[in-house]
Amino acid sequence: MAAPEPTIVATSGGHRAGGRTGVMFDALVHHAVDLSGAHGRRPRVMYVGTAIGDAEHFTARMAEAGRTAGFDLTPLNLFPMPNMEDVEGAVLEHDVVWVMGGSVANLLAVWRVHGLDWIMHRAWEAGVVLSGVSAGSICWFEGGATDSFGPELRPLTNALGFLPYGNGVHYDVDEGRRPLIHRLVADGTLPTSHCTDDGVGLVYRGTELVEAVTEVPGKGAYVVGREGDKAVEERVEPRRLPAVSR
Repeated sequence: MAAPEPTIVATSGGHRAGGRTGVMFDALVHHAVDLSGAHGRRPRVMYVGTAIGDAEHFTARMAEAGRTAGFDLTPLNLFPMPNMEDVEGAVLEHDVVWVMGGSVANLLAVWRVHGLDWIMHRAWEAGVVLSGVSAGSICWFEGGATDSFGPELRPLTNALGFLPYGNGVHYDVDEGRRPLIHRLVADGTLPTSHCTDDGVGLVYRGTELVEAVTEVPGKGAYVVGREGDKAVEERVEPRRLPAVSR
């Protein structure tokens, strides 16, 4: 099974502390799996932790989260070398790719060295649902605001560009992100940008934003466009996803 058309779920959420585990997959990850069309068997989810240097402790937590969610989870590691010979074949065998947050600048550099950028594009076209949180959201767009270069947020404009928009993550919890996204859209550094509060995801079919969804009540999504030399923000009310039990 595969998604009926290229699908991306770009989020500022997807995991939380579990009742019996350190981390559990929340509703946004389960929604990405649902969109993949994987039914009647254990969904195949590839976890990509490049943005946090393939940290082994977090890979172990993701494996535990996958087990408790009923997923067959495979980590794709690129440090110190790819952990599988046929990376492209492995990515294409999965229903969903879930990309962890961290440094989006480092993620992009490492992916390009290993050709994972075009592998991900082929997987997207083949119906593998591409998804992720924070850096794992920004990477699919033209760019966004990032702390990859230090504590002061800076623009990033060389992301993969599968989606022809800018992306703002953690929009409600990091006070510097909203004004920076507004400035970057107003001055043309970023195109029209799609932004998410923590707990919110954006669903794209092809390059069209078709829905905003949330695992946390009261949160929002936003479209920031340019009118003249000013940024104009419009709130998009997300649909609440079914809660995932601990």
